[in-house]
Amino acid sequence: MKHFFLFLVFVLVVVGVLHLLSGNDYPIIPADPDHTGITDAAVCMECHGPEEEKAMKGTHPPKFKCFKCHDAENK
Repeated sequence: MKHFFLFLVFVLVVVGVLHLLSGNDYPIIPADPDHTGITDAAVCMECHGPEEEKAMKGTHPPKFKCFKCHDAENK
């Protein structure tokens, strides 16, 4: 039984470390007039689309799921 608890603690520590290292620090959506009320990724593309001044980098993951990673600044 002692070995089971040691194993359980080890697993929890590994999961905790992996979570901390996962880098889930995505930029938040600012609470400014330009971003207030946006609920559709298509609206994001009006400013952050490929040909726009504030375009996303080419390495950005799927460009149609903005709200999967980015949250609003003030919920």
